[in-house]
Amino acid sequence: MPPEVDLLIVGGGCAGLSLAMHLAQHPQRAPNTLILEQRQHYENDKTWCFWGDDETPFATLAAHQWRAVKVSHAGRVAHLDCSATAYRMLASEQFYAAAVTALSGAPKLQLQMQTSLLSEAKFKAGRWHFQSTHGPLSAAMVVDTRPVAPSASAGAVLWQSFYGHEIDCSEPVFEPGCVELMDFSSASSARVAFSYVLPMSPTRALVEFTVFAPQPFSAAALSAELNAAVAQRVKGAAFTLRRSEQGVLPMGLTQPKALAGQPEQASTYVRAGLFAGAARPATGYAFQRIQRWAADCAAQLAGGGPPIGHRPDAGLLAWMDNLFLQLIQRRPELAPSLFVDLFARVGSPRLIRFLSDRGRLADYAAMILALPCRPFVQQLMLQRSWP
Repeated sequence: MPPEVDLLIVGGGCAGLSLAMHLAQHPQRAPNTLILEQRQHYENDKTWCFWGDDETPFATLAAHQWRAVKVSHAGRVAHLDCSATAYRMLASEQFYAAAVTALSGAPKLQLQMQTSLLSEAKFKAGRWHFQSTHGPLSAAMVVDTRPVAPSASAGAVLWQSFYGHEIDCSEPVFEPGCVELMDFSSASSARVAFSYVLPMSPTRALVEFTVFAPQPFSAAALSAELNAAVAQRVKGAAFTLRRSEQGVLPMGLTQPKALAGQPEQASTYVRAGLFAGAARPATGYAFQRIQRWAADCAAQLAGGGPPIGHRPDAGLLAWMDNLFLQLIQRRPELAPSLFVDLFARVGSPRLIRFLSDRGRLADYAAMILALPCRPFVQQLMLQRSWP
């Protein structure tokens, strides 16, 4: 491991590897870069989903894609037509393999596995200094993608917690052409809860149970409800467990403050990833947002500039997401009907653009007109916040 580098990327997960892959596209101008990852090896431990055509980053590596999704609650079912912009699932094993291949052909970038930082960053003589499990190292610039431990007091409006099993069933019980994006449990005044089913064949699917709540939930806390969701889908048929995945995502997280100190320090150490603005506040979708940030940050670095963090959402989008989150935090029992209203009343192209951060002003207007006015006006009066 080199003791001195131009750029240190802390964390070889989605954000860190995405930035590294984009830097690999600038083989001559990329800074000498070290990516630190504490895992011993990569596993197929998660999936990322997004809407996109064949030109969307990583779309062609997606393991599965669907042309329809649906949202259901209390007998109401709303379908979204994804014929033009498929809903795609990228397995993490495909992403990790692509990253390792890209870095193997980039002499200026090195991925160091099984390595952790043992000390906080210290800025001295224009460089950042650390102690790692493989000795001291220093860097002129740092991009820190390490997640923050979930905490109810960490500044998120809500936390999205999920736990899922990928299963093989002995009988054809799944509808492989349509994703169950949200199948809501009974309305609750304490949290928003729903099942999420990605059917890969008539006999194979990833079934997840998801909760939006003011506090994060562990996999153990969601286990019983996930098991019930699986049992509901398999209808008594035998099944085998292929793998499991779980996670906690911030929804409406307060942006981290820049490091205190001189401007040179603040500009050469940035935070990125899920806990630094990568996740869309109202949905938790992050993968394509990370790709856009990684491309911008890599271009800046290749041009000789300092790294950049995630750009804040545009004012109107940020305001709409915050208003929606504040409302369902205060009145979670309204969430199921609000989501069904959106999917039933907004045209598919408009809704997909909005959910993919590509919304136009007319799309924003369609979102507003699709939802009941009274609860949002009441929330506005409580917040005293207008765009």
